Amino acid sequence: MKRIFTYMAVVLPMLLSSCMSMDIKPNSQGNSESWYSTEGELEMAANRLYTIGYWNSPYESMEQWTDNFTYRQENRQTPEGAPLNGDLDGQDYNVYHMWEQDYKLIAQANLILNNSGRAKANGVNEDIINQYRAEAYFARACKYAELITFFGDVPYVDRSLTIAEAEAMQRMPKSELIPLVYSDFDHAIDTLPVRYDETSAQRFTKGAALAMKARFALYMGDWEMAAESAKACMDLGVYSLEPDYTDIFLQGTKQIPEKIFIIPRSITYGVILDTWFVNNELPRNVGGFGSSTPSWDLLACYLCTDGLPVDESPLFDPHNPFENRDPRCAKTIVEFGSAHCGYLYEPYSPTAHRSNGTAGSENRNLDCRFSDIVTAQLYASHNGLLWKKGVDDSWLNEEGQNSGNVESDFIIMRYADVLLMYAEAMIELNQMTQDILDRTINAVRARAYGVSASSSEYPKVTLSSQETMRQALRLERRVELAKENLRYIDVIRWGIYRTAFTGYNYILPEMRTLEANVNSGKWFWGDIRPDIDENGLADFEPLVSAGLAQHGAQRKFTDHQVLFPIPTYERTLMPNLSQNPGYSGTAGE
Repeated sequence: MKRIFTYMAVVLPMLLSSCMSMDIKPNSQGNSESWYSTEGELEMAANRLYTIGYWNSPYESMEQWTDNFTYRQENRQTPEGAPLNGDLDGQDYNVYHMWEQDYKLIAQANLILNNSGRAKANGVNEDIINQYRAEAYFARACKYAELITFFGDVPYVDRSLTIAEAEAMQRMPKSELIPLVYSDFDHAIDTLPVRYDETSAQRFTKGAALAMKARFALYMGDWEMAAESAKACMDLGVYSLEPDYTDIFLQGTKQIPEKIFIIPRSITYGVILDTWFVNNELPRNVGGFGSSTPSWDLLACYLCTDGLPVDESPLFDPHNPFENRDPRCAKTIVEFGSAHCGYLYEPYSPTAHRSNGTAGSENRNLDCRFSDIVTAQLYASHNGLLWKKGVDDSWLNEEGQNSGNVESDFIIMRYADVLLMYAEAMIELNQMTQDILDRTINAVRARAYGVSASSSEYPKVTLSSQETMRQALRLERRVELAKENLRYIDVIRWGIYRTAFTGYNYILPEMRTLEANVNSGKWFWGDIRPDIDENGLADFEPLVSAGLAQHGAQRKFTDHQVLFPIPTYERTLMPNLSQNPGYSGTAGE
């Protein structure tokens, strides 16, 4: 932190370009005593608040820390770290990087808030100054909200510090921090516009501030504030659900009324999806690795079209687990035998059929683990599944290989999440009504089925006990928001991490057993239905006993990891920083 604050206090960090939709100014350097004196200088300072590196870490990889994700035969947390290995510590990359990036953005926001008076003295229009101050308040609120969520008590800084002041910092209690974060959000809400013209469409808005305040309140268990903020966002009347669930996440879909807070990716400005994700999510047939996959746990949790879980519904067929399921199942996970990235995805057959361009042609199937090709045996999806959500032919170049230029928007908040947050808060307040259910959970679920919430052609949630509605809400969040990096905190705040984040990832049996199972008609899960518990979590041990699955990596998660450790490096610089319980080291050591 000493390094961060000292740097931010003496260097002018106004030189980065921002999103495509903004009016990008040429890089320039100013004097620290006079900077922030003109509208252009304020704009360059505010544009830096939108740098994607401040917003996507660790969220771009956080799904990997959950029971929605499987990576071959290990727990994968890029680039380093081990939340699911049970040995998280203060030297973990993810821990330090979040802390560092959050405080960097807080320092940037503080510089704007503390120095914008220079622009006022120089005659800059007060409305313009207030706009950029509101953006700074929003950014600071979001970053403190994140720090509190992951670390609990943290140091609070609202100005540039000297080295001596930074070294003496202590952690402020969460109870004192929460009102300060609410206040920052309120400053942003009071000033930010509901919408902009097209040239500034991606800047922070009133709706984004309301929605992010609702998320923070929800995470803090402040149900009244969460309900109030989410409802205020809904009442703005500018957001709606995109009719097609699939389209939300594709490269070709830009600004739509469902997107509330995004950081637009741009090849032009070098803001693209990390090639690790592209390579590892694409199938082997097109040159991908097929290694970053949805888990069997996620596949099993989708309800059948009659509204029942797979262990209860007569519609569920273990041989074809996508049939008669919530439509989001096949829109999130590639359905067996369906067209995906130019091929029919057939992990149960050594032959692959192209699904476009050269229909009818056949070649050896690199996505089948019992193919006679070694690279298929070693690297094809270990559990037979691939991500469908957000992945389409635009991820490929003309040769069918990874281009490294995927630029889908990085979605931080969308309207479906706001609806579900409002529903959860009202359930926890025990104030749920059928009308609210229809406007929230049922509206989200009905969209997946392509019907209205009033239709009878989908499994509607009806008013019942608080516990039953709580379970329905939690399931809805999981299936609607899968792969959006929200599952990790949901599991922790719901207190189900001892089950969800422990046990095993499940993968297909070894190659020859798998081939024998397929040839004897036992694909995919034979005749076995996994049991689903009251939290929507599946038990696959009977499949292991029957030779239809094997254990992959073992997930471990200890109680103290509900909070991250304070980074070791920061505690070395600031000896008064205490450590969270359960982690080694005490202040001053």
